[in-house]
Amino acid sequence: VGSGKMAAHFRDINGRNIFFEQQHHSPLCREFTVISPKLSLRSVLGCTAFIWLVAYSIFYSTQNTSVLSATIIITLLVMILYLHFCKVDQESMLIIGSIGVQMNTLYASGREHVNFIEMKKVKDIVINEGFYMQKVIYYLSILLIDPESPRGVSAVVPVFQSAKPRLDCLSQVYRSCQEILQQTQVEQ
Repeated sequence: VGSGKMAAHFRDINGRNIFFEQQHHSPLCREFTVISPKLSLRSVLGCTAFIWLVAYSIFYSTQNTSVLSATIIITLLVMILYLHFCKVDQESMLIIGSIGVQMNTLYASGREHVNFIEMKKVKDIVINEGFYMQKVIYYLSILLIDPESPRGVSAVVPVFQSAKPRLDCLSQVYRSCQEILQQTQVEQ
């Protein structure tokens, strides 16, 4: 029972490159990681320069220095908030057959969000299709068992919400998850 590692490049639904890594820790434990492209320094500098040029032109016409100060402070605050709450660098899903599914989201600021679902609450892991920006997309979801109706679904928990990998990447994760779910059901 060795640890196998597989890595590949895929594209997200917008055509941007993403890096996918799959680790086999054991027959009933696998980890999937999707790494999004880093924030481009060129785009950050371009946006900042444009905003500051607009602020400088307003300052030049009004001779009000508070315009420049406010623009610098607001730009820095917006950048910090964006990095802390919006820009996701990495998403991962760890599935352990007898225990559950853990999903981690790592933000550009270093902040991490962890969500754990016990295996006894997992009904299935599926690939759904949905609409996003006038396009049909595919996304991986965890279906949770409805406690009141065992045949029903109480919630649908999407996985890799930020990276939005295409179907070819999701298919690999789906097949591995189904192997683990089937082995877990056989053992129970």
